[in-house]
Amino acid sequence: MKKIPFIALILVTALSCQQAPDKAKNSVPVVGFADAFEDNTIGRARVGFMDALQKNGFDEKKGTLKVVYRNAQGDIPTLTQIIKYFIAEKVDVLATCPSLPTITALQNTKTIPVCMMVAPTPEIMKLNDAQGNPPKNLFGTGENLDYIDTSFLLIPKIVKPKAGKLNVGIVYNQSEPQSVDAMERIQQLAKANNINLVALPVNASAEVQLVTSSLLSKNLDAFFANPDNTIFASFETIVKNCDKAYVPVFTSEAGLVQRGAVAAYGADIYQWGYQAGEQAAKYLQTKDTTHLKWEMVKLRKKVYNPAAAKKYGLTIPDTFQAIQ
Repeated sequence: MKKIPFIALILVTALSCQQAPDKAKNSVPVVGFADAFEDNTIGRARVGFMDALQKNGFDEKKGTLKVVYRNAQGDIPTLTQIIKYFIAEKVDVLATCPSLPTITALQNTKTIPVCMMVAPTPEIMKLNDAQGNPPKNLFGTGENLDYIDTSFLLIPKIVKPKAGKLNVGIVYNQSEPQSVDAMERIQQLAKANNINLVALPVNASAEVQLVTSSLLSKNLDAFFANPDNTIFASFETIVKNCDKAYVPVFTSEAGLVQRGAVAAYGADIYQWGYQAGEQAAKYLQTKDTTHLKWEMVKLRKKVYNPAAAKKYGLTIPDTFQAIQ
């Protein structure tokens, strides 16, 4: 009988030890960060996102924030599992990069705030309701397609056609709404500017090698890298094939210029993530989304790759900044 109080004391002590971490865990905000695939360019958004949180007092090293990071490695079923895991864990914020995790998150939760980055507008992602309103739990930073006009129309200013009309090749992912929308916009731009656009669809990164080779057999003067996940994931393949065929690559994504494109006008991916991180910090400070709405990306850059421009003997306008 004398052992009972001792045993009871042990049980109470054990329970206290188990409960203490839970209490500590609940006092620290948790961000579930979902990436669709590995990509050096898009990865800059997460760096910017984390820097913005840290600047606003949410720092993992100081114990004021916990971030659970998961990457789907390009697999949609895995991505769905990641999102559902975060929801089950009741994270405070779902950070999503790029568009596919954003769409998946909003399909699975109407309550947990979703902070998007490197994604198009809710309208382009077909997320708005019948009245044109975006999901109430969506914030972060998005982009429309207006900047594509400047990016694509840079080509006829810099590249001279080998014969007759300027031939520009493009690959687009027919399963991504924003990729299809961008391609349709580019088709209109090409028609209005007397450019012959040669477009071929892909469904996955594994098809890019074959499709790009097919495009390059059509006497292209330039290649335009459409803004979609497949292009990001396969960009080195595209550049390698285009370089062999002596076809310069242009794009609307500033981050791809560092990876071999000649020039671009588009969002700075790091700053895109940073802008989204500032919004996430505001939410974590107040736990209130009443005054938070998704924002259009604020910073776009005109950049060019001096080595790529020299390789093709191209003169870039003075308004473009050289990038190494």
